[in-house]
Amino acid sequence: MPESILLDITTVIVLGIGAQWVAWRFRLPSILLLLIAGFLAGPVFGLLSPASLQGDWLFAFVSVSIGIILFEGGLSLRLSELQAVGSAVRNLITIGVLVTWGLGAFFAHIVMGFNVELAILIGAILTVTGPTVVVPLLRHVRPRGRISTVAKWEGITIDPVGAIIAVLVMETLLLIHEPAQSGGHTGLSAAAEHVVIGLGLEVFVALGVSVAATFCLLIILKQRMVPDFLRNPVTLMIVVAAFVISNVLKEESGLLTTTIMGIALANQPYAPVQRIIEFKENLQVLLIGSLFILLSARLNLGALDFITIESVIFLGLLVILVRPLAVFLSSYGTQLEWEEQAFLAWLAPRGIVAAAVASLFAYQLRNIYPDEVEAVVPTIFFIIVGTVAIYGLTAAPLARWLGIAEPNPEGILFVGAAEWVRHIAAFLHEKGHEVHLVDANTDHVRRAQERGLPAQRANALSETVLDNLDLSSTGRLLITIPNDEVASLTALHFSEVFETTDIYQLAAQHESRHSKQGEMPKHLRGRPLFGETTSYAEIEDHFDQGGTIRAFDLHEDGGLFEDGGKEYYTYDDLQEQTGEISVFPLFIERDGELVIVSEESNFTLRQGDTLIAMVGAGERVHLVEGGDSSVFFFNEPESEASAASSASNEAAEDPPESNPT
Repeated sequence: MPESILLDITTVIVLGIGAQWVAWRFRLPSILLLLIAGFLAGPVFGLLSPASLQGDWLFAFVSVSIGIILFEGGLSLRLSELQAVGSAVRNLITIGVLVTWGLGAFFAHIVMGFNVELAILIGAILTVTGPTVVVPLLRHVRPRGRISTVAKWEGITIDPVGAIIAVLVMETLLLIHEPAQSGGHTGLSAAAEHVVIGLGLEVFVALGVSVAATFCLLIILKQRMVPDFLRNPVTLMIVVAAFVISNVLKEESGLLTTTIMGIALANQPYAPVQRIIEFKENLQVLLIGSLFILLSARLNLGALDFITIESVIFLGLLVILVRPLAVFLSSYGTQLEWEEQAFLAWLAPRGIVAAAVASLFAYQLRNIYPDEVEAVVPTIFFIIVGTVAIYGLTAAPLARWLGIAEPNPEGILFVGAAEWVRHIAAFLHEKGHEVHLVDANTDHVRRAQERGLPAQRANALSETVLDNLDLSSTGRLLITIPNDEVASLTALHFSEVFETTDIYQLAAQHESRHSKQGEMPKHLRGRPLFGETTSYAEIEDHFDQGGTIRAFDLHEDGGLFEDGGKEYYTYDDLQEQTGEISVFPLFIERDGELVIVSEESNFTLRQGDTLIAMVGAGERVHLVEGGDSSVFFFNEPESEASAASSASNEAAEDPPESNPT
């Protein structure tokens, strides 16, 4: 028996993590693979016994896990974001929920044939979407502006709202069919009284427990009452304790409690929470994978009998009619444009909360509705799979068609904002190219902002950085940090958003220009940035010695090259032409687009190109007017006055700073 339990636990973990890795590798919605993996492991192949997953222990684990997931989601919400979208979010979690609930219940009764009571319960369950499905979809689509904020806030806050409504409906059904719970009082008046009192208690308990728990946690963190290695475990302990206390005082109020705790902790100025956020992100991956595997493995093959043409019609009505109507009614009177409303109307995938609540309620109502309740869970799971598939496959093309997402974003995101990086970014910015900078160093970010560059302080390895950055117009990632291991982890982290062909990374700083010994394996790195042997230390050293960024035109008569007339020039041609001069080719402007210099074997300069490069100190170029075109030649130094003027201007523009790395 212990060996069997151990095998079950191992199977859940392997399938949960493995399915998410496969989904990342092939850019598929992870929930689809998780549900399929769980169904195959359970009723199909019997790796997990559905009969062993029917106990109360499973729902206790599911309930606590969802509370932790919602706490992590709350940590990504900033109250400052509501200044522009607060009314839209408020309407979506009130008017939108009521519309979805009412119409969902109506069609569940008319189309699916559920009795009125179960139809009302199904409508309540289907009001939730969830961060586990919405946030990854937003990362993939990368919509511009406030629409991403609205969708994120709705996806996180609607989970506890919808879950509380569903719980109140279920309790009402139990009250009606089991009068002993209400002291013998039945009827609509007793049910209405129960709902009103229950809702008030849910909010009161959630607010009280969340405030007390958050205050306790802040005191512990601010006063450094625990060592660093215990900060995350203690935080998890308090979150779980607050969740359980809330649920003991009032059933299912724990979801609202942990969500409020996450939001409060993310918006307080007293204690840092970045390490807590990173810990919860890693824990969330394990929890989500395990939950979906366990819940889908509980199904049996007979569940497929409940997937009928009526189920397909029900799904179509939810997608085509219910969600658009809920969004448009909620958006009336807000500042959302019609394109933003249309995108939101096509974004309502259901997630883990719907699956968990449906499974729990079907288990608790099995004695009241012995026949019909068996169809509830398969119906909800079908809606989850259907909505994730529909929105996951069509949201990105729709966003591009509506003009709220770039079809081919060309902007550049620099991870790292050291002085030489800021000079390069400023040069590109002045030439009209879109750039963004991210750095954990506050001084770097401040200096970049002083130069008019879009810069943001953030930890590039944090999961929330993908949510907080506006990447709608950004298509290339340039990792310009000195630590090669951290740079490689950053490349892997951002591969969730960027194509691997658009992620670039400098060579390891400890490597010489002609040695690759000791570098990270290629599959763990981004593409070579500025050449396969250009390291952070080397390019920083040349910049500190006075290196400058210059642009060189390649005209029809050769331009940069003495032997003009070739159709194109390679990296070796450039090195041969420049001789001993220190030249780091960085970018090529070609037909209005910016090409990043990467593999030396792919480096080509063509007629009409402009090469952007860093030229070493004392090796500046001299402009020679020749015929109808301007020709640039290397190794002709500037006058001392010109060089001094250039150095003086750069020093005034960006004063010296200490190296924080």
